[in-house]
Amino acid sequence: MSTLNFGLSRRELLQRAVAGAWLAALGPIARAAEGEAPVAGPISPVMRRVSLYISHALQNPLPENVIEHAKHHLLDSLSAMVSGSHLLPGQKALAYAKSLGGKPEACVAGSRLTLSLVNAAMINGMLAHSDETDDSHAPSLTHPGCAIVPAALAMAERMQCDGMTLLRAVTLGYDIGTRASLALGGYAMADAGRDTHAIGTSFGAAAAAAAIAGLSETQVRHVLSYTAQQASGLSNYARDLEHVEKAFLFGGMPARNGATAADMVASGMTGIDDVFSGERNLFFAFGPKSNPDQFVRGLGETYEIVNTNIKRWTVGSPIQAPLDSLSYLLKNNKFKAEDVEKVLVRVSHQGARTTDNRSMPDINMQYMVAVMLLDGSATLEAAHDEKRMNDPKVLEMRRRIELKGDDELQKALPRRGGIVELTLRDGRTLRHHTPDVRGTPQNPMTRDEVDEKCYLLCVPVIGKRRARELVDAIWNIEKLRNVRALRHLLMA
Repeated sequence: MSTLNFGLSRRELLQRAVAGAWLAALGPIARAAEGEAPVAGPISPVMRRVSLYISHALQNPLPENVIEHAKHHLLDSLSAMVSGSHLLPGQKALAYAKSLGGKPEACVAGSRLTLSLVNAAMINGMLAHSDETDDSHAPSLTHPGCAIVPAALAMAERMQCDGMTLLRAVTLGYDIGTRASLALGGYAMADAGRDTHAIGTSFGAAAAAAAIAGLSETQVRHVLSYTAQQASGLSNYARDLEHVEKAFLFGGMPARNGATAADMVASGMTGIDDVFSGERNLFFAFGPKSNPDQFVRGLGETYEIVNTNIKRWTVGSPIQAPLDSLSYLLKNNKFKAEDVEKVLVRVSHQGARTTDNRSMPDINMQYMVAVMLLDGSATLEAAHDEKRMNDPKVLEMRRRIELKGDDELQKALPRRGGIVELTLRDGRTLRHHTPDVRGTPQNPMTRDEVDEKCYLLCVPVIGKRRARELVDAIWNIEKLRNVRALRHLLMA
């Protein structure tokens, strides 16, 4: 009995056809086996819906509230890129960028460099996640902005598109990237050792770049296939002690992957028509926890950029709620740091493991809580002050802080709640529970709050005047005729 190139005998194919799974594909495959030219099989409903949506997304109007949210997240991501250029991961990324060649097509934030489309996307992605200030989408376990915005910006600069095109493409990227992560297993994928942050957002970055490039529905299918071939990453990033590889994993690599996929297809390269179905498809490779239907659930109706968090504090996600609670207690009660005898911080078990006395200040719960008690706030400078971690006053305060995982807060995930309990030397006990962090969809930041955060992030790098101009330009991005006009505001 002969065996086809597809790895299946005729008997196996007939058995599948009888079962109904391969009935439509049997004819083309059989003809190919007889020496005829191969014919592409039918496109699955999921691929047809996703590729059609991506190829037409820039022509579809967005609701006003979605446009407003998109401005928040675009500004937040650009500000993370600018501020990240002066942090260690950003500095290493910029040093590497200087060795890269290629046609200068897009700018690198916080520098004087212009690089090729793919290289600019990668470096800006690393800058955007140099700090823990970039946005996050809890249900899909992704950081959309640090990958999607750099890829979209680079392609927008190449194509010299207008501001609303960029904004629509970014919104599209959030819709596709978050759904890709959920479809491939989400938290189950992370538990299996694969990194949701790199894999899901690669698809979001690819979708945004492909839309701006004006690719057809068929071309988009090939873009998704090239993206699937690059869908990689290990969820072992907590072992990165300097946040450099993590910046590449969360931001640089998926931005590069998405831009590369769109660039290759735009240049004329072709690929598999439907990587979502058929023999050895994407979901088969990712195993039984994947669910293709998640890719299209609510697509075009629910905009995931609205469901994405913006961080109030420039620290790791599990630290956000405790800082919110501590800030509340400081504002509503009269006490000083020296009055505090003991602090008990409760977060999810996962959050406690991630932030317990880590070597990096911005993801060290005890350090950041101590800083807020001593300073009354938690600034970007304090969150990256490694020397201060060993300051005697800070060390003494850290010794009073206990961190515990909490069963109920673990059950509440992906909502990242936190509880802070203070025992004061005068006998008072103060407690505050933050069930929904400031900046989440349940407790969103206002435009003024986002404005202040992003302005303050940019000022140390580009100065007060340009920081103000950059923030205002994004609030009025619908008036921007050419995205390249942002270059002089983003570059140092």
